[in-house]
Amino acid sequence: MIDMTDIDHVEDWLIGEALQSPDMPIMFGELCNKLRDCGLTIERALLGWSTLHPLIEAETVYWENTGDVRHRQIEHSDEDTEEWLSSPVRSLIHSPKTFLRRRLEGGNAELDFPLCADLASVGYTDYLLIATGFQMPSMPEMKGNTGIVVSWATRKPDGFTDEEVKAIHYIQKRLAIAARANLEAEISRTITETYLGRWAGSRVLNGQIRHGDGEVIKAVIFYCDMRNSTGIAEDLGPNSYLEFLNTYFEATAGPVLKHGGEILDFIGDAVLGVFPISDLGFDEAVKRALQAADDARENLNAINNAGNNQHVLKVGFALSVGEVMFGNIGVANRLTFSVIGQTVHAAARVEALTKSVGRETLMTEEVAAFAGSRSEPMGLFELHGFAVNRPLFALKPADVV
Repeated sequence: MIDMTDIDHVEDWLIGEALQSPDMPIMFGELCNKLRDCGLTIERALLGWSTLHPLIEAETVYWENTGDVRHRQIEHSDEDTEEWLSSPVRSLIHSPKTFLRRRLEGGNAELDFPLCADLASVGYTDYLLIATGFQMPSMPEMKGNTGIVVSWATRKPDGFTDEEVKAIHYIQKRLAIAARANLEAEISRTITETYLGRWAGSRVLNGQIRHGDGEVIKAVIFYCDMRNSTGIAEDLGPNSYLEFLNTYFEATAGPVLKHGGEILDFIGDAVLGVFPISDLGFDEAVKRALQAADDARENLNAINNAGNNQHVLKVGFALSVGEVMFGNIGVANRLTFSVIGQTVHAAARVEALTKSVGRETLMTEEVAAFAGSRSEPMGLFELHGFAVNRPLFALKPADVV
């Protein structure tokens, strides 16, 4: 017998969750346990939702009455498996219906999906699948592509009662409200971090959104640019060049992120990354920037040695240290979050000199001092726009020292 007073308490709890930013797996596991305490004979449940993420297409949370809660992320690159293609979830979301039920016991058992047959073989008697769609106020263009799908299963003889089915429908709508609050926050965070970077994205979400908002920070600047990009683009054409460009970005910008830096901008085919000294300390920031440069060069060598591209990837790298202004630039209704200042200009000028000097990586004096025996003096150079000539150093490959 279901205690409706307890169901009201579960509803109130879900409303409280909707006002927070709940962890979806934890929230769903707690919900299933609370529904059990209310008298619902749920023994297996699965929550699924699609998301807006460059790598992840959908996520699921699986719960069993044993207390097991498992969270899974499904990537865009994952191929459609036979299990998915023949699943009741796929069948429901590709139909106009929002509810599917299969009796799993007795002579009238409906085992038209492999999953239903599998559940029946281990004693499940009833399977419910409910889709609850919703619209996110801040993302109305996603209408029809957002919502949750939840399956509920029991081993109780004769399956769920009508009262239980009604209670599950009732609670799932409240679950959808809590899920929507979580997913909207998660998608907003993903979008800002994907397009601005984790460091800049967190500042935007924390309210630094006005024209001119910013701060002066000291950072190690990682700057690289691809050689002969115009000729390669003309030769390959738009589609092939885009693929070539993304291979280059993965090889060069990927190591910056791997070692804890931030990619602040892709300037055409140049990469602008930073390693904030305020967060990492000077030595650690320089160390990570050097590791990123080493990894990027290794990646490029591996790509070129594989011979899969008709053009060789040639890149110049520059590493510099100094103060930069980190904040919003642009116009009031079209801003970007980036770094500006002489340190950034110096990095771009230093990278340009790699062509005439004939070295792949050049560093300013501060970085070279940390690199020690790996640094090779190249002389004093005039940097366009700077009054004083600067000493520059080449970075020897790690295996040469």
